[in-house]
Amino acid sequence: MTRRAIVTATFIVAIVSCRGAEGGNPGAPVKAVPALPSQPPISTEEVTSEHYKMPPLPRARVTVSDAFGGKHPVDSEVCATRAARTRGLMWRTSLEEGKGMIFFFPEEQEVSFWMKNTLIPLDMIFITAGRRVAGCVENAEPQTLSPRGVNRPSQMVLEVPAGWCTKMGIRAGSAVTIEGVDGLRVYPD
Repeated sequence: MTRRAIVTATFIVAIVSCRGAEGGNPGAPVKAVPALPSQPPISTEEVTSEHYKMPPLPRARVTVSDAFGGKHPVDSEVCATRAARTRGLMWRTSLEEGKGMIFFFPEEQEVSFWMKNTLIPLDMIFITAGRRVAGCVENAEPQTLSPRGVNRPSQMVLEVPAGWCTKMGIRAGSAVTIEGVDGLRVYPD
């Protein structure tokens, strides 16, 4: 039985118990209800994105130029709502090369990210409103609450697999292009 079914069954049992055995007669005796089978709790080491499904996010193609003019495309999920930005890559067990997630904010500001419930190390590329790399945080340690940022205003942050920035030669000032976000509405916090 799934957790959702257990919770639903428990809720129904509680309602029936409160109403009494005679369809809501407050003086009627309450019948005993057998206990539901228990399911052992899931430890934090076992929790993955499969336990916390999220609707599919819009996608965009983000291309970051390296220090030598080479272009490196990233197929990215787009986070433009508070819920999507809060969830991010939490509980994912992998992130393939060439894949990422881009976070949009309503305005350029200093932003920082943490790695709470993020199971994999990541590189974070902070991007200005003018679509230039403001700076990178490389190899962010998973499952920590330490804030990570570049102490410069950014309007977007691209998360990619750890080691990607060094491997691709990404530096502050690198140009960024984003395809597939025309008309994107960015929701405030």
